[in-house]
Amino acid sequence: MTDRLRADNVTLRYDERTISRELSVSIPNGAFTVIVGPNACGKSTLLRALSRLLAPSAGQVILDGRSIADLPAKEVARRLGLLPQNSIAPDGITVADLVARGRYPHQSFFRQWSKADEEAVLVSMKATRVTGLSSRLVNELSGGQRQRVWIAMVLAQETPILLLDEPTTFLDIAHQIELLDLLADLNRQGHTIIAVLHDLNHACRYATHLIAMKDGAIVTQGNPSSIVTERLVDDVFGLSSVIIPDPVSNTPLIVPRGRQVESKGCVDASRKG
Repeated sequence: MTDRLRADNVTLRYDERTISRELSVSIPNGAFTVIVGPNACGKSTLLRALSRLLAPSAGQVILDGRSIADLPAKEVARRLGLLPQNSIAPDGITVADLVARGRYPHQSFFRQWSKADEEAVLVSMKATRVTGLSSRLVNELSGGQRQRVWIAMVLAQETPILLLDEPTTFLDIAHQIELLDLLADLNRQGHTIIAVLHDLNHACRYATHLIAMKDGAIVTQGNPSSIVTERLVDDVFGLSSVIIPDPVSNTPLIVPRGRQVESKGCVDASRKG
C-alpha cells in the first residue's frame, strides 16, 4: 500500500528564514514514527508541514494521493489528528467538553451532536483513562492528566493518523512513560503515529520507524535497531556515547560518555593504582 502521508521536495521557511530545502519523506502506514534531532534542526517544522499548519514555499505535502493544500480543512481534520506543543485549554472548560471538541470535524449544519459523537467521546476518554475526570476543569489537572485529556480530544476525531509535537515535554519520567505506553497501544490498535521527541532513548524504545534530522535535512531513517550507532549519535547530536542493548526492550540504549564521568573514572583508576 502506498504511504498515505508524505512530503515531496518541500522547502519550509518562516518569513525569510529557510529551515528545510527540497526535503522529501514518506511516513510508513501503521508505524510509530519518531522524529529526532538537535534543537532547531527542523523537527517541529516538518511536523507542522505534514499537518498543514505550515504551507511549503515549494513542493507539496501529499495526503491520500492529493495535495493536502487542496483538501477542505474539515476533510483533513477527519484524516489527521494533531497535538501541537503547549496546547492551552479555554478557561472554565471541563474535560468532557474539551474532548467533545474533537468531534467538530464530523459535524455540520445538517449534522449536529449524535449518539455516534457521544460514543466516540466515551471511547476516547476510556482509552486515555480520563473518564473519572470528565467533570473536572482542565486547568485544575496535573500536567500528565492534561496531556491524556488532549490526546483523548485528538482520539475523538477518529482519525487514522495522529501527529504529536513533543508530547512528553514538561512531564516527569513516570508520566512520560505512561504517555508513550499509551501511544504504543494506539499504534498497535492500528493508528499511524508521528511524534517529535527529544529523548533519544525513548525514541529508540518506542519507535518502529525513526527519522533523524540535522540542519533541516534528513540524515537517515529506518528501524532504530538498524540505524542508531555511536557514529550517528556523534554526527547528529555531537555527542560521544556508548550504545548497549536496553535491558528491558533490547533496543539501542545510548549512554553518553560525558567529560565529568570520564574524568572521575580516570581519578578513581589512579587512586586504585
